[in-house]
Amino acid sequence: MYEIKVTDEFSGAHRLRNYKGKCESLHGHNWRVKINIYSSILNVHGMVMDFKELKKHLKKVLAPLDHAYLNGLACFKKKNPTSENIAKFVHEKLSRTIKKKMKVSVRETGTSEACFYD
Repeated sequence: MYEIKVTDEFSGAHRLRNYKGKCESLHGHNWRVKINIYSSILNVHGMVMDFKELKKHLKKVLAPLDHAYLNGLACFKKKNPTSENIAKFVHEKLSRTIKKKMKVSVRETGTSEACFYD
């Protein structure tokens, strides 16, 4: 099995609704999003896929999140914009155009990370 990875970042603010603790207050993170793509075969160029293409797709998905109040976005109106939910959101968006097995990791701090994968 082959695996490729790309990473990008976005900055955003959020709060956790119906949560008792510090994170119920408005705060922000510089989230780091890593995409792992898996394949048992390589394309005619000897790649799982072109890194440039994967980075382009990831940037497009992250653009609406960057410097945004995440709770105000339609995708997070009914669910908290946790790292877990952000990972699932990114995975669902990328899966529309990338038809390969993937894992999305979202790191909100140096020690806290959530993943969603198929």
